[in-house]
Amino acid sequence: MPYEETLRAHEALLRAGKVRAIGASNLDASQLRASLDAAAASGRPRYDVLQPEYNLADRAGFEGALRDLTMAEGIGVVTYFSLAKGFLTGKYRSVEDLGQSPRGGDVRGYLNERGMRILAALDATAKAHQARPAEVALAWLMAQPGVTAPIASATSVSQVDSLMRAAILTLSAEELAALTHASRRD
Repeated sequence: MPYEETLRAHEALLRAGKVRAIGASNLDASQLRASLDAAAASGRPRYDVLQPEYNLADRAGFEGALRDLTMAEGIGVVTYFSLAKGFLTGKYRSVEDLGQSPRGGDVRGYLNERGMRILAALDATAKAHQARPAEVALAWLMAQPGVTAPIASATSVSQVDSLMRAAILTLSAEELAALTHASRRD
């Protein structure tokens, strides 16, 4: 679908008062740039927010050109799969753990040397803060340049409480660097 046509539909929704802002999901830097250029050329509203997949285990799609563009253009970034489909909670550490939930099979790809390195770094930082790995993973994410807020799901009140604690967890520069280093691609 041409960006102009999509933006025209968004403009109609804005004018009708049905939405206050528009956003996109899963655009790469060239697609976002093209949509911004189409909005500028046509005088139509542009995207105010982008929803990319981004987390400690899945960094490549956002870091770099896409993050640079969102920051330069003042576009909010609300990440999805912020806990890597549950992997960054520490719940899944072996193939045997995958049966703990219906979504367990979605994390199989993280069960490798890099994934274990990430969990070890999360565990160490969580222990230092008397926190849970998920809280540390979200605190790392919220500390990343260009990130406005993460989306993280919960299936219990205790998980909601944990997610809220992530918002007040402050990681040191050394801890952030250690987590970033642990999640590097070899």
